[in-house]
Amino acid sequence: MIKAVIVDDEPKAIQGLSWELTNFSNDIEIIETFSNPEEAITYLNVNTPDCLFLDIQMPTMDGFQFLGKLSNTNFAIVITTAYDEYAIKALKHEAIDYLLKPVDSDDLKDTILKIKKFNSRLANSSTIEDVLISFNERFDKKKITINTDGKLIFLDIDDILFVESDGNYSTIVTSKQQKIVITKKLKEVDAILPNHYFFRIHNSFIINLNKIKEFIKSEGYVVMESNHKIPVARQRKSDFLEKL
Repeated sequence: MIKAVIVDDEPKAIQGLSWELTNFSNDIEIIETFSNPEEAITYLNVNTPDCLFLDIQMPTMDGFQFLGKLSNTNFAIVITTAYDEYAIKALKHEAIDYLLKPVDSDDLKDTILKIKKFNSRLANSSTIEDVLISFNERFDKKKITINTDGKLIFLDIDDILFVESDGNYSTIVTSKQQKIVITKKLKEVDAILPNHYFFRIHNSFIINLNKIKEFIKSEGYVVMESNHKIPVARQRKSDFLEKL
């Protein structure tokens, strides 16, 4: 059973699509509907359906802006619109298909097949990913696995200078000045980094203790090998000194 979410600013459009989906297919269960895109974003950032049916034309934000605000798009995305001019743009935004309103039953059947294929590939991909992560954790203790931009990065912990928080995202800065943005909060990153190498020196920063060049006590910051200046939070100062 495909668990689906519908986002459309018009309640009548939601009712119409819900009727189409449930009457033309026994394979779809509509678990949530939203006419308010902000509420939908909040829901989708903590829940993962099998499929999202998303209206493109909404007054507060269009569907493409909506997708840009999601921290997780690990599900099939189907664009719904009354105008076929959005078709190419929809596919460029990683939508697997688009449906023209009013929805044609044959088009809907094709879309459901695409959703099933997408979810099947996603399941196989997740299995491979789990195997790779497990292998890395068992046999290479000096690397961590980072999932970003649809790929796995096996990052040597010695290459990490520091990690900076940006709300629901974190940026890993490496010794080669590479910046890797991941959809994890700093607390989550802290949990996967070995604490004998790394220390959360501030609410917004985790540093590699082996990469500190200087500690400026009077001004309360450390200088990394890259010359980045990282503040030391007052409440963490004593713990930091113990680590040193």
